This record gives sequence, C-alpha cells and structure tokens, in this order.
Amino acid sequence: MKKSFVRQFTNLMSTSKPKVVANKYFTSNTAKDVWSLTNEAAAKATNNSKNQGRELINLGQGFFSYSPPQFAIKEAQKALDIPLVNQYSPTRGRPSLINSLIKLYSPIYNTELKAENVTVTTGANEGILSCLMGLLNAGDEVIVFEPFFDQYIPNIELCGGKVVYVPINPPKELDQRNTKGEEWTIDFEQFEKAITSKTKAVIINTPHNPIGKVFTREELTTLGNICVKHNVVIISDEVYEHLYFTDSFTRIATLSPEIGQLTLTVGSAGKSFAATGWRIGWVLSLNAELLSYAAKAHTRICFASPSPLQEACANSINDALKIGYFEKMRLEYINKFKIFTSIFDELGLPYTAPEGTYFVLVDFSKVKIPEDYPYPEEILNKGKDFRISHWLINELGVVAIPPTEFYIKEHEKAAENLLRFAVCKDDSYLEKAVERLRLLKDYL
Repeated sequence: MKKSFVRQFTNLMSTSKPKVVANKYFTSNTAKDVWSLTNEAAAKATNNSKNQGRELINLGQGFFSYSPPQFAIKEAQKALDIPLVNQYSPTRGRPSLINSLIKLYSPIYNTELKAENVTVTTGANEGILSCLMGLLNAGDEVIVFEPFFDQYIPNIELCGGKVVYVPINPPKELDQRNTKGEEWTIDFEQFEKAITSKTKAVIINTPHNPIGKVFTREELTTLGNICVKHNVVIISDEVYEHLYFTDSFTRIATLSPEIGQLTLTVGSAGKSFAATGWRIGWVLSLNAELLSYAAKAHTRICFASPSPLQEACANSINDALKIGYFEKMRLEYINKFKIFTSIFDELGLPYTAPEGTYFVLVDFSKVKIPEDYPYPEEILNKGKDFRISHWLINELGVVAIPPTEFYIKEHEKAAENLLRFAVCKDDSYLEKAVERLRLLKDYL
C-alpha cells in the first residue's frame, strides 16, 4: 500500500504543468517596472564594498519614513475596537467618511455636496481605475500628459482604451539653471488637435508627480473649456491637494458649472496623512450620474474598501480641520525642501523648484560617471537616467527614481539626465541625505 501511494505521488509530482493561457497584456509586457528594478538594485547594493558599513539612503518610492500623525493613529486604534466597523462597509463608502468628505469639500466647491457626489475607493489608483472602467468601451481614447504616473497606462489599456500622449514641455535651460514648475508648459493647440471622435477622457495630475508643477487657473481654464467644447471627461488626479506651496491651489472642477459637470476628481488619504498603506481614496463629482459609473465599476473591482480605515479617515479629517493640520503640513514640507535642495544649490546641480507634491527633479548632466562603468544588462536598453540611478545607488548609496519610466520610449530624451527624489522623510533623514550627496563634488 505504501509503495503504491509513493509511486502515485511521484507520478503526480513528475507530471508536466498545464499550459496557462494568460491575459496577453501580462504575457507581452514582461519587462520589469521601475519600482522592481530600483528596489532590486538597492537590495544588491547594500552588499557591495562601497556601501559596507553605511546606511542606504532611500529617496526613491514615495513612501514615508515616519508614522501618521498621532491623532490619525488613535482614530485607527479606536475604529478597530468597534465590532461593526470591522465588517463590510457600503460599497460607496461609510456614511461617516462620506459626511467628513462633504464637510471638507463643500466650502471648496462653494456648494453643499451630497452623498451622491462622493464615492470611497481602495486608494486613489483604484479610484482612477474605477473612473476608467466606468467610462471606457473598447477603442476609446484617453489623453495622458507626459510625464505621467506609470499606473495610468495599464489602467487605460486593461479597460480596452488607447492612450494618446501629449507632452508637458520642459524649460529649454533645464540643464543650466534652477527652473520653476510654471515653466513646464502644455501646448494647448497640440492638446486640442489630439482630440478625436474617439476621445473619451483626459487625465490631469495637479500638483504634478514627478515635476512638482501646480497647474495655474489659466491653464486649467483653457484645458477645461476645450474639454467642454469636445465633451471630453476630465479625470483630475489631485492626490497631493494639500501639498502645494504656491499662493493657492486651483481645482478644475470649480472653474465653471460646465467644466464641473465633466470632471471626476480623485483624492487620497494616504498622501494627506502619511499613510500610503491604508489604501483609502475617493472620487468626487458635481455630476452624480457621471460619478455613478465609477461607483458601479468600484463595486465590481473590490465591492467595498477597508472599513476600520475608512472610519479612521473620517475622524482624522474632522480632527485635521479643527487643528489646522493641512496648513502646518505644508509649512513642514517647505522646510523639508529647503533642507534637501540646499545640497544641489551648493553643488550647482539644477533642479525644478517644487510648487507641490513631495518630489523634486534634479538634473545630473554635470555629474561625470566613468564611461566604462559596468551596468546590468536589464537596464542597458533603458533611458540614460536608469544608468545614473544605478551608479548613484552603488557608488553613493542613495536611491532615486529614473523618470524616463514616465515617458514613452520615443520621448524619453526629455528626462534622460534627471532623477526624482522623494522628501517625505524625517528632517534628520534628509540631512543625512545631504551629507551623502555632498560626495558628488568628487564627480563634477
């Protein structure tokens, strides 16, 4: 009996695996993304001779080095103690969070929002996916501005849509001097020419990752009026809405009733409360019917978002409004950028002064990397910035993100000498980064 069982088990284990016919999107797109390549390079770099005995300074992916504010942590702890809060929430969101979002946004939109104007999602990315899934039919086109957050592209394509790219044009002297976000511009004639009978939507991100640009009222009005003219839905990714350092932050949905009726606005608790792992986002629209399609898609994607963290976010928003948290956070980030960019001013490396977000783009054209420096084969066909990033990780122990990942191949030269750094770190951590980056003076 035992021998028979062993023989059967051995035969079972030796049977060849069945051929899996997967979604072609994932079998044809086998290259590693920037996050995998950078994180793997960082992991390997901790063991090389240059980094032995020193901390790797990670300013790559935009996650925080510190905890959410104490009031948010307390709200999360309190939520977990309530039995029913640990169960399913309504698919469009817990009433407590919807009410807090109405309280937050009604003064901004200058109208009394209702529950039908809000849908809670499992993070902002799922919110954008829900908008696209609710809107797109096969062959519909979506305009995306370059550089773009890389998740936009698969979200569009997996919904059967086609991406149409329009550039945000960089300043001509990007490699010569410090520039401003306002110097990165859209050619609105080019944008309008990109609209066809198949154009369903445009995605705009403000404050913008990775540029740090905050689009002006004039820019957004021009874009919005073009979209009204052609009946194009605007998906406005405003996840960094509380991180702007300009005098004001314009929300495209508030510019006119006509623009508002075409706009889906996406927000995020993760960026606002240093809690990217909470995965709570939302979509707002003055057009309840338009929003209903995103809400229906959200129901099919994940049904409902995590209940305890929705409750924590609801109460955290109320707490934040009482104590002026968002205003204080902006001041803290102004100081973080002051700390971090001081090293580039010292070394004479140009950067785009951030108007918003927690990212800064720095030009490394002046850094002299040995021509015979060895690189892994998997990045040789990538943009030059991937090689700069790899060198920086291995020689200085500093992790940054190569931004050509946010461009299509034909346009990557616009960013081939740039690196994106995230400053959502403790001030002391940023000071350590400054000290480490001072080693660049030996390569200028």
